[in-house]
Amino acid sequence: MLSKGFEVELYTGTPAGEVIGLSDQIVQALPGFVREPDSRNVEFTTPPVYLYDQALCDLLRPRFRLRAYLHSLGELTLVPGSTLSLGDSQQFYRSDPHNPYHTYIEQTYGSRVVTASVHINIGLRDPDALIRACRLVRLEAALFLALSASSPFLDGDVTGYHSTRWATFPKTPAYVPLFSSHAHFIAWTEAQLRQGTMQNVRHLWSAVRPNGDRRPYDLNRLELRICDLVTDPIELLAITALLEARLLQLLEQPELDPLQGSYLHRQGVDLAQLADANEMQAARHSLEAVLTHWQDGRQLTAAAWIAELVEEVWPIAKGQGFSCFLAPIKKILRQGNTAQQWLGQYHAGVPISEIMAAAVQAMATAEQEFAAQLCQPVPILQG
Repeated sequence: MLSKGFEVELYTGTPAGEVIGLSDQIVQALPGFVREPDSRNVEFTTPPVYLYDQALCDLLRPRFRLRAYLHSLGELTLVPGSTLSLGDSQQFYRSDPHNPYHTYIEQTYGSRVVTASVHINIGLRDPDALIRACRLVRLEAALFLALSASSPFLDGDVTGYHSTRWATFPKTPAYVPLFSSHAHFIAWTEAQLRQGTMQNVRHLWSAVRPNGDRRPYDLNRLELRICDLVTDPIELLAITALLEARLLQLLEQPELDPLQGSYLHRQGVDLAQLADANEMQAARHSLEAVLTHWQDGRQLTAAAWIAELVEEVWPIAKGQGFSCFLAPIKKILRQGNTAQQWLGQYHAGVPISEIMAAAVQAMATAEQEFAAQLCQPVPILQG
């Protein structure tokens, strides 16, 4: 098995779903939390672990601590979703007015970066295997977005996207190629820094990127950045299990590398542009999106492609002992992702404000159940 860790961004606010910026207070009161440029979301990181049951509690315990702290401040809680569903996306609330990088972000991108998401990190220390893995995951990143989409609303309105976050997030630089080697990644990054298209080595905001302690030179993990916030930890671990199983399959079958196994690539198709186009389709329609398969160019829905992948990697997950964590993918395909469920309620006549208030309460209730059943002893207060 491969190690896995998470970077989780969360909104804080009221039980009604109104987002309120508190990150400057949170990072001072709670070790392990870091601020984002806008104060309305805050981030925590889990350590790399191999076992899924350990990863589950690593994902939940920081939320328990944060929820308890918010409760101590009054009627405050965690707010699900990956965009400012009830507003206000026109205003930027600086969390650190003296940080020059934050100034650049606010002036360059505005509130398009004020989103909540989860980044999944999978450990891969061999640089050649890591770059190969990044190529494959880049071509299939749209599938992970389709599973996780949770941002159909913005400023109290339906946007027309299932992932408004990824549809509007400023991917930077605007064009990121498929890296042919570690040396290519190093040379490309150095060129971006010289040209100013990246302000620093962290300023690579694409669906997937190689990551490590001294980028771009020392790398040790793949970071999948495309997923919307998944508040259900079981669903998040299922998405992670699909990613890990696919990477284990690639390690066994290097010919899955798109630069080797793609008919389209041999015909001169730019696979990076194909990946970007699939991502935009998934941002709009998620599981219902019609995508172009990187291997042969056939058209199929994201849901159908995911179902194929699950069957393909199931024996690998079973052999490694984590197929039970992969199983909830099938439930997501049956019942829909968060965005589809919220939109179903909206089209049934439920106001967005009521949808978000119910989602806030459902998130708090689910955490209480996890605290009682799996991740003791940690106190949890009603959100």
